[in-house]
Amino acid sequence: MVATLSSPLSTSMTLEEWAIAPPSGMEWVDGNLVEKKGMTLLYSRIQSRIGRLWGNYVESSGVGGEVYTEVPCQTLKQGRRPDIAYLTPDLLAQYGELPVLLQSFPLIAEVISPTDLANEVFAKAQEYLGSGCQEVWLVFTEEKWIVVITNSSRTVYAETEILTSHVLSGFAIAVNDLLG
Repeated sequence: MVATLSSPLSTSMTLEEWAIAPPSGMEWVDGNLVEKKGMTLLYSRIQSRIGRLWGNYVESSGVGGEVYTEVPCQTLKQGRRPDIAYLTPDLLAQYGELPVLLQSFPLIAEVISPTDLANEVFAKAQEYLGSGCQEVWLVFTEEKWIVVITNSSRTVYAETEILTSHVLSGFAIAVNDLLG
C-alpha cells in the first residue's frame, strides 16, 4: 500500500542506519521515520492474493526467486517497504540474506488506498524504477484498475482485461480474478 503515511516521527536515524536495522512497519522518507498506516481487510486481502499468485507462479513455472510482503528495500533516496515484491534468483543469490535489499525489487506491487495522493503514488513508482525496479503495479481496488509502469511504458488494465508481467514472463491473470 502506498499507504496513508502518518506524520513523520522525530528521528536522528540516517538512511544507512535504517538499512542496517529497519524498524517494523516504518519507511525512511525525506530524513524521517514514517509509519505505514491505512491497511484494511480489503487491501490486506488483495496484498495477500497478489503475493500468493506470484509465489505460486514462481514455483509452478520454475522461474525461481522469492515473493515478499512489506519487505524493506533502499531506493536511491528513501527506505521503503513495498506491499508485494519479487526478487529474481540472481538477486536472491546476491542479496538474499541482507536485512534490507540495497536497491528496488525488480517487480513491485503497491495496493492504493482511497486516501493516497496521486502525485505521491506515481512519484513512488518513479522512485522504484529509478533504483533498479523493472516493473511497478499500482493496484486500484475501488476502480478495479491496475496500472503497470516500466521505464518505457505505462499500461492501464481494467476489470475485464488480462494483465501480463514483463518481469514474470508468462504470468497472466484477469484483473477481475485478481481483485475479485
